[in-house]
Amino acid sequence: MQNTTLLSIAKRLQALAQAGLYYAQEKPYDRERYEEISAISVQILAELSEQPIEGIALSFASERDGYQTPKVDIRSVIFNEEGKILMVKETVDGRWSLPGGWADVGYSPLEVAEKEAWEETGLKVKATKLIGVFDKKWHPHPPEPWYVYKIFVYCEPVGGHLAAHTQETSAVAYFGLDELPPLSEVRITKNQIEIMFDYYANPDKPAYFD
Repeated sequence: MQNTTLLSIAKRLQALAQAGLYYAQEKPYDRERYEEISAISVQILAELSEQPIEGIALSFASERDGYQTPKVDIRSVIFNEEGKILMVKETVDGRWSLPGGWADVGYSPLEVAEKEAWEETGLKVKATKLIGVFDKKWHPHPPEPWYVYKIFVYCEPVGGHLAAHTQETSAVAYFGLDELPPLSEVRITKNQIEIMFDYYANPDKPAYFD
């Protein structure tokens, strides 16, 4: 069985376990079974990633309140007048991505896109259009514990200046499609950037969704 299939099974088991734990709060025997399912999902992921079970449990199976839902990653899509896309170099892996990150509680998707662009690039932008909502499982990202939706938001610069580096990024620059740098593929893939360029060339296209 392929690792990606096992990873999908582990994620689904964990989601079922968390839902069961939430709805079976007054049923100790059911809780024991759901705890066992959760432990099995953690063991599968530990085998796949060759990481200690303790660390996997902390990051993957630590949520116990409420029904488990996908995490949301929001990316700001910014082009310059030459038709090149703005990218940031991630300090965590030294590779490049679009400005963005996890959605913040209390902020709308458009507000997150504007905030992340400012924090990671030094540009003040106006979010003007939803480009698309992507399910990471349909794109060639490396395996990870969480189930993730990615939201891409088109943003227009309205002020500020490009920052040399920030707390999370070590460089910022514009790139054409034929000159892309090494990508941080857990965050962005080449096919997704190609879609962004397609939307830049065809701004009237309806939003993409998986």
